[in-house]
Amino acid sequence: MLQPAQARISKDADWPLWPALPLAPYGTRKTVLTEVLPGRLWTFDQLLGVFYVHVPIRMSVLRLDSGGLFVYAPVAPTKEVLKMLAPIIAAYGPVRHIVLPSVAPEHKANAGPFARKFPEATFWTTDRQYSFPANLPPTWLGLPRGAKTLPPSSTTDGPLAGELDFEVLTAKASKESVFQEAAFYHRSSRSLFVCDSIISVTSTPPPILLCEPEYRRALLYHARDDPLEKVDDTEEVRCKGWKRIVLFANFFMPGSLMALDPDVWLSAAPKSPMPELGWAGVLPFTWRNSVDVAFDNFAAGGAPTVAPIIQIILSRAPEASLAWLDRVCSWNFERVVPCHFDAPLQLKPSSFREAFIFLDKGENTIRSCDEDIAYVRDSLEGLPPDLALFPTKLGALRGKQCALLTET
Repeated sequence: MLQPAQARISKDADWPLWPALPLAPYGTRKTVLTEVLPGRLWTFDQLLGVFYVHVPIRMSVLRLDSGGLFVYAPVAPTKEVLKMLAPIIAAYGPVRHIVLPSVAPEHKANAGPFARKFPEATFWTTDRQYSFPANLPPTWLGLPRGAKTLPPSSTTDGPLAGELDFEVLTAKASKESVFQEAAFYHRSSRSLFVCDSIISVTSTPPPILLCEPEYRRALLYHARDDPLEKVDDTEEVRCKGWKRIVLFANFFMPGSLMALDPDVWLSAAPKSPMPELGWAGVLPFTWRNSVDVAFDNFAAGGAPTVAPIIQIILSRAPEASLAWLDRVCSWNFERVVPCHFDAPLQLKPSSFREAFIFLDKGENTIRSCDEDIAYVRDSLEGLPPDLALFPTKLGALRGKQCALLTET
């Protein structure tokens, strides 16, 4: 059973290096610590987002059988995080390995500062770290000197051999972009660590969004149907706001969203009954009644899925993605710890593979509503040549016809 999430409000949550990636919550990075397996596995959740579309970003810390700790996908090393880590280090030994499993900036921005707090640890990263528009050396990206590159696959005599297996997925979706994800499997705890490849959501907001009033504002902001509506901070309202955040985070402009006329939201902003929510009272949109239908199709009761934008990327490299999936599903895991949304997930290889059924079928379909994916699909078709996605034999991403636009 999971131990209760812990969070404290203090100056220890301050993070002065936030301008390196200027996303919410900016200079205050609260952390929720959860002990997933007593004396073995811990997760550290912080917040990440824009315009109150806030989701968890997660670091995992694992006690190694050989002694010391393994850190996967570091979060911002605030004083709060270091204080939370201190008793774990005292009990089980120092941080020995730190892994940056992705090229995504939200993970890369924290990895270097975290590694510098533990200079004796070995820092591992995938081999295609890059920056845009200018491709800079890794140290210029904040990564520590002496960083080691993960091979594509673990071997019996390679790095971390003995108790950890890993497989790096490299998917090149366009001329100027590459997606990488290093999945790690810890044999004795039967735990799989992944970054962005798989997610799971339910209607219950994650603990990091509930841990203090400042963070709950995002839920209340999105729970409103009108700029002049005042909502109470109740469990029902929080869940309502969370469903909308999930749709925003995954579809950017979901089908149930309706833009308000500028005259409406501009005139309403100064009269907002909830100025404490910020943004100068601005709420430029509302939602159709079909939002629950859209959420239920996407969430499917918490069944694991691949985020739409990730599926679009993987569909450009189906052979590499399938090879990675085959290797990952050859491991005997019973829990999966992703870096975003819900965790841990009680999944075995067969259930994990179901989330990638589009690869096995060779069809670029999703369980979500087609009206939700339409904006992302149409936007990608208009990219300039350097950013345009490669064609895919899996076809354009398609979802279910849910009639979202007919409900107001």
